[in-house]
Amino acid sequence: MGKHKKHHGRRAAEQAPVADEASAAQPAGKLGKKAYEREIRRLHGELVAMQEWVKATGAKVAIVFEGRDTAGKGGTIKRITERVSPRVFKVVALSAPTERERSQMYIQRYIGHFPAAGEVVIFDRSWYNRAGVERVMGFCSQEDTDRFLEQVPAVEKAMVDNGIILIKYWLEVSADEQTRRLRGRIDDRRKVWKLTDMDLRSYSRWYDYSRARDAMLAATDTPWAPWFIADTNDKARGRLNVISHLLAQVPYAALASRDIELPKRQPARGYREPELAVRRVPATF
Repeated sequence: MGKHKKHHGRRAAEQAPVADEASAAQPAGKLGKKAYEREIRRLHGELVAMQEWVKATGAKVAIVFEGRDTAGKGGTIKRITERVSPRVFKVVALSAPTERERSQMYIQRYIGHFPAAGEVVIFDRSWYNRAGVERVMGFCSQEDTDRFLEQVPAVEKAMVDNGIILIKYWLEVSADEQTRRLRGRIDDRRKVWKLTDMDLRSYSRWYDYSRARDAMLAATDTPWAPWFIADTNDKARGRLNVISHLLAQVPYAALASRDIELPKRQPARGYREPELAVRRVPATF
């Protein structure tokens, strides 16, 4: 990651060059469904333990997900959040900025979503839009991007200095796998909504995105807010790897379990179910 490389020490193994082919070594063979379900169940239990620690200690966690189109950001976030409380784990996926927001300091609209005590905020894309899609698709000038890349490390340093645990992930997928997934969206009524005009326009600009990614990583991979690259060509393995890694970045400890017993219900004291003329959902199944 350029000039910051000497600071990382024990993370050296995680700093292999980001190949366009996402060629990091993967275990051979497809992960079986039973093995995946067993491991994701275990990780969900750990995420709940992390949640309870965050609530009890007032910790503040911000997780950034960036990456190629179809790299699996949404699916990974869904797996992280499906068994935890939405009052603790909050997902932020901002739409295009309004005219008023365009007139503000660029990062201003994200600041209000930073975590308070006892919160984990997950950014499904983030302020790094300025270094990626906005740069590649011409929504900002090169000067805007350069200024952003120069200033954002200081902003992230302020976040960390104010007690936020900041974790940044880039999800990488190969060109061939991206093509396969996009074609799958065209043919699947459940997924066609994911295929936007922007996706189609972006598809042809693979190497422009590669250059933008490389510049972003070189400028913003810092000792206080490093990037972690995840190979997600295999979605199941990628999700398990990211969640396992995420848990290792947060210094949580499982709290003592409570002895829970259901209390006795109150007596009916003459209550009977009324015969109300209500509209019932048909029992089709």
